[in-house]
Amino acid sequence: MSLYALERRIAELAVERACRLTSIVSESQQTGSVSKSDHSPVTVADFGAQAVIIGALRKVFPEDPVVGEEDSSILRNDDGLRERVWKLVVEASGDGNQDEIAQIESEEQMLDYIDWGRFEGGKVKRMWALDPVDGTKGFLRGGQFAVCLALIVDSKVVVGVIGCPNLLVDPADGSSGKGMLMSAVVGEGAFSRPLASPVDSARPIKMSSLTDITTASFCESVEAGHSAHDQQAKIAQLLGITKPSVRMDSQAKYASIARGDGDIYLRLPVSATYEEKIWDHASGNLLVTEAGGIVTDMYGKPLDFSQGRTLKQNKGIVAASKVIQPNVLEVVQKVLQES
Repeated sequence: MSLYALERRIAELAVERACRLTSIVSESQQTGSVSKSDHSPVTVADFGAQAVIIGALRKVFPEDPVVGEEDSSILRNDDGLRERVWKLVVEASGDGNQDEIAQIESEEQMLDYIDWGRFEGGKVKRMWALDPVDGTKGFLRGGQFAVCLALIVDSKVVVGVIGCPNLLVDPADGSSGKGMLMSAVVGEGAFSRPLASPVDSARPIKMSSLTDITTASFCESVEAGHSAHDQQAKIAQLLGITKPSVRMDSQAKYASIARGDGDIYLRLPVSATYEEKIWDHASGNLLVTEAGGIVTDMYGKPLDFSQGRTLKQNKGIVAASKVIQPNVLEVVQKVLQES
């Protein structure tokens, strides 16, 4: 049996429930956002998804800390918003999995679960990294977003789960429509299944096996404020890549290249002081690695998840298959030196 079989199962069930919650919000067409102190948007789905996932983790792994993106301060000061989130949590939790993952019992418990995600991270034995709605702007516009959960043990990601409610189902999964869930366990490979399918129906996935880098395709962020599009266009030109870049929000980019839809994910920083958050990369890092790829920063360094809530020892992201990643890194370095 897998060393992390229980962790993977609980993580998948929790992410599934959170994806159900995001779908309820989307279908209600009430995705309006409020602004946090850093002016980034947050929705009722962000709060609700964080609550149901941490509730599941607290039932099964009560001692594990969680590094989460949200806290409950806005909800504690807004009765109407808190009530909306609570109704969502109740509705999404009626999924038949109450025996395995918790049913949240009250609004106050919901707020406490959200705040369990305040852990500062660092060099600890076990912790979870959670992004309840990665790509909130994508979620708001009806584009790509992801629910992401990863277990980090001794500073290494060992379990990663990504739910992508708007990602098209791969025909290889035997169905159509949209909504995918992907997961990985260190040393055991990466797997994919439609969100609507049973937990045990996942199939292995692998990155594209292309050897001619000129036929590759890029995945990059939609937001120019998240990634240096001009530099990335120059890199594509030097590599001889002519296909237009595929732009999407969230760790759906990692999921996309892991199953072979794209080949290279680049995220070059637009600010010298910006530090990537661990919850934005933990799940995707493992998924791509277990699907046959390599993920490093723009200098070729592995991502370091031991530094707290951010990847402060890393700059940028370069993810690609083992065959082409060295070539991509070489050109990235050339462009960086020129600029």
